[in-house]
Amino acid sequence: MKISHIEHLGIAVKSIEEALPYYENVLGLKCYNIETVEDQKVKTAFLKVGDTKIELLEPTSPESTIAKFIENKGAGVHHVAFAIEDGVANALAEVEAAGVRLIDKAPRKGAEGLSIAFLHPKSTLGILTELCEKPE
Repeated sequence: MKISHIEHLGIAVKSIEEALPYYENVLGLKCYNIETVEDQKVKTAFLKVGDTKIELLEPTSPESTIAKFIENKGAGVHHVAFAIEDGVANALAEVEAAGVRLIDKAPRKGAEGLSIAFLHPKSTLGILTELCEKPE
């Protein structure tokens, strides 16, 4: 698999509206996109830091994985996403062959139109890992 860069850091927040003033007014970052990903039951907000993005994740349902994460661990860093240059499907096959446990067996659509897949933190040293690629 060819990783080009960290695509984004996912940060779980209870409320994007309450979190944005810190990122915008204190850190001086600018939110450039807010969208809801219905099938993941999450609202996202994106800010750029150089070539890397910060993705704020707000649950839209008590059943969402983000709501459960916040309930169990509190708000904070949720995942690290890597940009894959040679395809998420190829990367999944490669890491599965290496014995890594997959959350997603195939790529799916994520925020900003990216193809995404997650690797289970029990196989990735405790870090929920997301693989991303821009659609062709």
